[in-house]
Amino acid sequence: MTEETRRTEGLFDSLRKLAITLVAIVHTRLEIVASEIDEARARLARIIVLAAVAGFCVAIAVNLLVLLVAVAFWDSNRLLAIGVLVGIFGVASVVASLMLWTAVKRRPKLLSATIAELRKDRAKLEGQ
Repeated sequence: MTEETRRTEGLFDSLRKLAITLVAIVHTRLEIVASEIDEARARLARIIVLAAVAGFCVAIAVNLLVLLVAVAFWDSNRLLAIGVLVGIFGVASVVASLMLWTAVKRRPKLLSATIAELRKDRAKLEGQ
């Protein structure tokens, strides 16, 4: 075997090992992406179910409270009582909407762990 043949074989072997390493890195990163997407989907599904149950219960409670107050003040000031309740629930809905908006703005960025790992990979590759 000549020296040039050995260099060529060594070059092809190095390229094959590099390709295997790159495929392994991509595979690992794709697994991280899939894991993060599954976690986000599960978290969103849980939030939606809890919000629906809470919303239903709050709606029933509010309707019954308004009915109770209207019946209690039927003879004296039923319109005033209903108006006060509308104001209270209006303010509560604005506060809840602002809290929801804040929670949506502060949610973790999707695929943040994957992006961080890719940044580390890039920094290591640029450093070599």
